Amino acid sequence: MASAAAARANSSSLSHTNFQRLNSSHKFSIKIPFFSDPPSPRIVSLHSNNPSLDSMKMDRAVSGFGSGSGSSAHAHSSSSPASAIDFLTLCHRLKSTKRKGWINHGIKGPESIADHMYRMALMALIADDLPGVNRERCVKIAIVHDIAEAIVGDITPSDGVPKEKKSRMEQEALDEMCKVLGGGMRAEEIKELWLEYENNSSLEANLVKDFDKVEMILQALEYETEHGKVLDEFFLSTAGKIQTEIGKKWAAEITSRRNSRSANRPN
Repeated sequence: MASAAAARANSSSLSHTNFQRLNSSHKFSIKIPFFSDPPSPRIVSLHSNNPSLDSMKMDRAVSGFGSGSGSSAHAHSSSSPASAIDFLTLCHRLKSTKRKGWINHGIKGPESIADHMYRMALMALIADDLPGVNRERCVKIAIVHDIAEAIVGDITPSDGVPKEKKSRMEQEALDEMCKVLGGGMRAEEIKELWLEYENNSSLEANLVKDFDKVEMILQALEYETEHGKVLDEFFLSTAGKIQTEIGKKWAAEITSRRNSRSANRPN
């Protein structure tokens, strides 16, 4: 989560597992390390009958997730139906993985990573037109900005993972996901959109980063209302960090509603 405040959970010890491939008449099983609640990582097992992915060298030993320049996997020029379904099956983890910041605060049945990205995409869709900003690209960036968490999970500050290492892990995870997709133009577009957000290298990325913060504090307000919680840290961690005018206006509206709710709460 975007919260920079220390959560109550202990720092996780993120262990790393090797990829294993079981090949039998083009059938294989990719063991993908999935980092979630500390301290025990879960394993996502992706099964496919897609022979085109048989060229992926998934039996290599790796230290940590992914192998960077050591990877010998071959990216095909386009995605087959089997590759597309393999990729979408892997993305199911975004629907089932709950955002850890809410778990750390005892929220029952919290939102998933996909829930968060979906409402950010809606924010981009309904936002007023801004000079020089491509709203369609904002929608796309919102959809993919946390996509690597399908493999690495929702790594929060409470996990004690340095920012540079987190970024590297997510980059390697994204590369593996694009290989599962089979490479090609769509995979390259996903990489480009993700890197644009990661590097905050465009007006669109800057706006979507604000949506990330605004969506989080809106969700915090909703959980405060629904669960009777006080979630100050999410508001404090974003204070003064929202850069765009629309982000500031939406955040101010959320804060105003929160203050009104507090003022009307019985003592």
